[in-house]
Amino acid sequence: MTAALPPSVADLVDRFREHVDAYHDGHYEETQLRREFIDPIFKAPGWDVDNSNGYAEAYKDVIHEDAITVGGAAKAPD
Repeated sequence: MTAALPPSVADLVDRFREHVDAYHDGHYEETQLRREFIDPIFKAPGWDVDNSNGYAEAYKDVIHEDAITVGGAAKAPD
């Protein structure tokens, strides 16, 4: 049995479908996608994406990766 999507997630899916061409035109940035779609999807079931609880790094629900070291150079993950 499949659970129904939370209304907030269903709204995000509808909005994405309605404007999908704009998201594929090359001007829509990764950060915009994360803030407008991915973060709200994780917040819907109650994840503390913004660390509003002020937990130490080891106890956060979500850890944002700023950069990783590859071949001695810091690079942003995709």
